[in-house]
Amino acid sequence: MDDDRIREFETSLWTGDAEQYRRLIDDSCVMVLPAEPYIFSASAAIAAVSETPRWDSVDLADLQIARPQEGVIAIAYHATARRGEERYSAHCTSVLRRCEHEVWRVIQHQQTPPITSQG
Repeated sequence: MDDDRIREFETSLWTGDAEQYRRLIDDSCVMVLPAEPYIFSASAAIAAVSETPRWDSVDLADLQIARPQEGVIAIAYHATARRGEERYSAHCTSVLRRCEHEVWRVIQHQQTPPITSQG
């Protein structure tokens, strides 16, 4: 998968409908998200997304892409998502695995919102 397609794939997870999300998340996926219960299985993440309004747009800044072996892609980026007046920002990682020719699924995803001083 080339870099532009990786960006489109990841963007679609933020802005696509619940069915798009369901198609791209592997059954074995694990996620860490900044909402209880924090650690999500694939089915729990899909259920949560199904009940959450999708983002209108997302900017993936500082996108880093690694291809550690054939059929595995790891990415990291800073996401800034918008939904109406609402804004969300987080540093994210995803790991994709190729299931068959041109078919990729997310097997890991995490989001870390900016850490603010508690002082």
